[in-house]
Amino acid sequence: MSLFIPLLSRQASARSVLGLIGVATLLVACSKPAPPEEPVRAVKVLTVGLTTFDSGLEYAGEVKARVESRLGFRVAGKITQRTVDVGQRVKAGQVLARLDPRDYQLATDAGRAQVVAATTQRDLAAADLARYKALKDQNFISGAELERREATLKAAQAALDQAQAQLAGQGNQAAYTQLVADVSGVVTAVEAEVGQVVTAGTPVVRIAQDGPRDVVFAVPEDKLARVPAGSTVTVRPWSGGASMTGTVREVAASADPVTRTFPVKVTLPASGGADAWPLGATAYVVPQPAGPQSDGVIKLPTSALRQEGRGSAVWVLDPATLTVRSQPVQIATADGNEAVIAGGLQPGQQVVSTGVHVLSPGQKVTVFKPNVANPSVERSPGAMKTGASGKAAAAIPASASAPAASPAVPATR
Repeated sequence: MSLFIPLLSRQASARSVLGLIGVATLLVACSKPAPPEEPVRAVKVLTVGLTTFDSGLEYAGEVKARVESRLGFRVAGKITQRTVDVGQRVKAGQVLARLDPRDYQLATDAGRAQVVAATTQRDLAAADLARYKALKDQNFISGAELERREATLKAAQAALDQAQAQLAGQGNQAAYTQLVADVSGVVTAVEAEVGQVVTAGTPVVRIAQDGPRDVVFAVPEDKLARVPAGSTVTVRPWSGGASMTGTVREVAASADPVTRTFPVKVTLPASGGADAWPLGATAYVVPQPAGPQSDGVIKLPTSALRQEGRGSAVWVLDPATLTVRSQPVQIATADGNEAVIAGGLQPGQQVVSTGVHVLSPGQKVTVFKPNVANPSVERSPGAMKTGASGKAAAAIPASASAPAASPAVPATR
């Protein structure tokens, strides 16, 4: 019995050890596998340096007349004739269009008849006053009666004056049925056609007056300080020609509701031949630089930039450990396909230029070095010549290793 008890204890200990081993095996099997290591990627890098940057701004503008009039009839009516077309040069006093004048001619005739009637009444009152004065001298009438005759004459004279004024107004109305150019210029638009009934003041013809020319262009809000009123700019025609210096005459006080830009007008000097520039021509406007830029700027290709939060960042390479770290940068403006960096980098740093979206902070990388192909490739002396069919077989280099040929197997019958 004493020998049986130790044997049982040893068996229990063995079972306990086996159980612990099984539990450990289960725990190892249920645990998550270790994450794979980040691959070592090959990246292209560039060294940050200073370069020149031309910060001059250039805007496209349109040549316009300083004064452009929209002419319309001063009376209402139906247009019966238009004598000018777009692009035609007109002179002051030239008839541009006509309305149907019959109603206004009838009104003029009626006014003329009223003048005749008022003249007759005035003459009659004047004759009566002369007779009553003679009777008063003979004491046949009282003084009050003579005063009444004088008042009648004054009323008749006032009625005549009124009729004459109405006749003059009706004559003006009849004359307004002709639209006459008040200045010399060029017709830039026709806004009404023959047969159309227009009201008084409706624009019919638009005329660009002869005289000074302006170049009108739009400036965004952040560049408005570069073109203050009174500053000088350089203007050159798009079609070619000599440049000239203009002066900013007017800067709009409010932005355009559609484009959200501010219209700016530049006066061209008359002595420089600006009058010869055609209306509507395209011109380039270059404001004077804000100041000299002796220091260079840092420029990076747009492929090196990535979005990080609400800003931009680049990957900076640590040459000692060959790892990358994220570096926020501030972008000043764009220069073609490159971005001008305002802050965040120093000359001499190495920045990843491509593949920035597959990297992570602290990741190891290698610098990509392109393979340079050997231009001198040795040809095999046993290259095949062109066959009878005219097609040349590809030459096999002598150094190429070919697989060993299999021993021939006799054909079975």
